[in-house]
Amino acid sequence: MADPVCRRRGRSHRQPLPGNLINKFSNDLKEKTIMTLTAPKETAAFICSRDTLDGAYPPLILAINAARAGMEAKVFFTFMGINLACKGGIEKARFIPPGVMGAVPGMSAIATGMMKKKIDKAQIPSLPELMEMAQLGGVEMIVCKMTIDMMELDEDELVEGSVVWTAEEFIKYAKDCKICMFI
Repeated sequence: MADPVCRRRGRSHRQPLPGNLINKFSNDLKEKTIMTLTAPKETAAFICSRDTLDGAYPPLILAINAARAGMEAKVFFTFMGINLACKGGIEKARFIPPGVMGAVPGMSAIATGMMKKKIDKAQIPSLPELMEMAQLGGVEMIVCKMTIDMMELDEDELVEGSVVWTAEEFIKYAKDCKICMFI
């Protein structure tokens, strides 16, 4: 059956694409594929220094999306953020309201419950799910050596797959990153 658009133009069938256009597209696609396979990946680093809901979500979400965009992504956990990289620590993350409300006894528990309900209602993955998604997606979890020493932690207390770096090692990586964010 003839295409109605072509019939209106007085043609009974679609005109084939010129061979040179198909070849150009095919060659461009091959070139991009080769460049993707041979070019070094762009890199991204996200620093997580807080063990709260609002301190944990941004670096994990950004790192997951950087990895999905084809980048090599790392999250560097330091100071209080290191609690998220400890076994069972991510489940303990809470929300502390800013200002005076955060100092009211019991307010953090109420605010955390409210935030978790909002997160669930919006169908956003929980922090443990995000951590798993990040690791499965190739995001590397880097833990600050100085913070481990300061907090007197053992490396076996860390989430499986975590890597311990000194500040110098992180700086060597971060200085060449296309994206480096302190959140």
